[in-house]
Amino acid sequence: MDGRGAEVARTSAAGVELLDRYRDRHLDELWLDHDLGGDDTIWPVVEVLERAAFDKCPFDVGVINVHSANPAGAVRVAQVLRRWGYRVRVASGSTDVGYLDGLV
Repeated sequence: MDGRGAEVARTSAAGVELLDRYRDRHLDELWLDHDLGGDDTIWPVVEVLERAAFDKCPFDVGVINVHSANPAGAVRVAQVLRRWGYRVRVASGSTDVGYLDGLV
């Protein structure tokens, strides 16, 4: 851990809510997982990021890290976000990502 705070959203709805809350702040990193459980995916969050960029006010994110056990989904998310000018790294299938609940 590098001492920076982190919040975890385990559903797309919670992810959209977090983005809304942090809309006017700089985010050093944003971590996205394609498959969130059941039928839920990260796409609603991606659509919020897309819409902001389309409206000429993209989110201020240093880098978006896409990690997923679904390589095709991760690549698709990265392609969409890069198209809108976001800096994206893909760590598909990475076991280096750990989950922490709440604010750290």
